[in-house]
Amino acid sequence: MFKKPHPSPAPAEDRTARVRFTGLSAGYPGRPVLRQLDAEIPALAVTALVGANGSGKSTLLGVLAGVIRPTAGEVHHTGDRPPAFVPQRGAVADALPLTVRQAVEMGRWGDRGPWRRLTRRDHTLVETTLERLGIGHLAARQLGELSGGQRQRALIAQGLTQQSDLLLLDEPTTGLDPEAREQIAALLTELVADGVTVVQATHDLEAARSADSCLLLRDGRLAGRGRPEQVITTEALSRLWQPA
Repeated sequence: MFKKPHPSPAPAEDRTARVRFTGLSAGYPGRPVLRQLDAEIPALAVTALVGANGSGKSTLLGVLAGVIRPTAGEVHHTGDRPPAFVPQRGAVADALPLTVRQAVEMGRWGDRGPWRRLTRRDHTLVETTLERLGIGHLAARQLGELSGGQRQRALIAQGLTQQSDLLLLDEPTTGLDPEAREQIAALLTELVADGVTVVQATHDLEAARSADSCLLLRDGRLAGRGRPEQVITTEALSRLWQPA
């Protein structure tokens, strides 16, 4: 399913920033969420966004994806392509009559538009991505028929067909069994080695600890940043789930 392992990537602090934000605030009408965040997302690394429900993880992903406008501050991207955003599995309704191939083809809509026919190159890219993620044999199956791990790989495949070097994942391992979580973790490591920067919002502390860097959020504020072993400590985690 996966390629031959690549050499280990450089430490997070040795990488340039793929995204940098300063004084970042964002939210929804009448409900501010993020408050004055200053941080960087290192390029060619997996960054985990960690925090309790309501801490601002999904909002920060939305800002990075460009679907939520900041109310203050600046966000600077160094890449040439728009980010690829992969929502939570639960955000994609089981009732939608989509096959796996159709769901993955939707990743090309950003370049082609939803009403234009895909080119031969588009179809080749879709087929290659399906095989790369080990779901080519599932291409004709309905999304709602898949296991959690299979469905997550289908959604990641949709993101990869956007050909961005920044992949944003919202809770990619939530609800998956241990084997599926390991497969997703292996895939993310491979993507980084192939030149993709990955940001994942997660409740999975094992996934967060295997990341290259972490941002800890508490009530919309940055509670910690750096290497997982430095940031994800018992003391820090106990504060995250305490009332502000």
